[in-house]
Amino acid sequence: MSHDVVIVGAGPAGLACARILARGGLKVLVLERKPRPGPKVCAGGITWSGLINRIPGCLEENRFHRQSIFTPLQKIRLASAEPIIATVNRENLGRHMAAEAAAAGAEIVASAQVKRIDDDSVVFTTLPAGSEEKAGFRHLVGADGAASLVRRHLRVPTEHLGIGINYQIPRRFAEMEWHLAPPLFGNGYGWIFPHRDTTSVGAYAAAAVMKAGALHRGLRTWSAGRGIALDGTRQRAEFVNFDYRGWNFGRVFLVGDAAGLASGLTGEGIFPAIVSGEAIARYILHPGCDLADLQRLIRIHHLHRRTVLLTGRNRLLAALIPEAVVLALRLGLVDFKKLEMSH
Repeated sequence: MSHDVVIVGAGPAGLACARILARGGLKVLVLERKPRPGPKVCAGGITWSGLINRIPGCLEENRFHRQSIFTPLQKIRLASAEPIIATVNRENLGRHMAAEAAAAGAEIVASAQVKRIDDDSVVFTTLPAGSEEKAGFRHLVGADGAASLVRRHLRVPTEHLGIGINYQIPRRFAEMEWHLAPPLFGNGYGWIFPHRDTTSVGAYAAAAVMKAGALHRGLRTWSAGRGIALDGTRQRAEFVNFDYRGWNFGRVFLVGDAAGLASGLTGEGIFPAIVSGEAIARYILHPGCDLADLQRLIRIHHLHRRTVLLTGRNRLLAALIPEAVVLALRLGLVDFKKLEMSH
């Protein structure tokens, strides 16, 4: 079978790309290795000025006009007349986006294990049958996350990774909190992100600065000090790729985490995934189109990565920069909404 575009991965990047391509009249196949699109380790926070304006209100778990940021020396509460951040359930978001892509005409095949990528085709098997199938393509899009097979096929290396650890606990907190504590989280942070009936409690750090075991111990120490019980709740962890090295490789494209477009500073991937997926779809349909949103995303990404690499090499800077940023927020010199791509 032959397709105009084969997309490997049915996360936000792949589904956003598929929806626009299918609406543009192309024959699109999306291959997803999991039994269904959607599930992933994710805190589920998105800024009001960013992604939330693209998502139906019914997908919101919670919204916040206030949030608190803690450092070893300071605490600040930010407030706004309009919501600053909302939370979404990653699986519900995936189902919604999959339905939109399918309604546009994209074919989505779940439990599809890619075995081989050739110059103009992808060989895959589907469970439970297990028989091999070949999908030809004019364009291939890698939307298959931090461990992307498509990226490996292109021989694009990955050096800069983050680690996110999440517990979705059966308790609802009143406010959203960010905790910048270098002894526990290196140049990353711990979070409390309330959803509808549960709360995401977790930590993120650059993998070169803090190994997964040390980050998990820091998270457990911090949560115990906050009186948050994690025992009995499943721990989930995932790598975040922020090693961006390009998106256009001829007839092959990389989007989202596969491209390394997640934020190295916050670990956020949903917003850059959707922005890049939509932009590459527009480019495939109309190569001369305006890609200003993607270019802006890449500029912010570079700033985040430089900050992470700088603080990762210098412990003093890792301690001083969070204090300086929070002080600037306290004095009104920095707008929180401009610090984030989306989280």
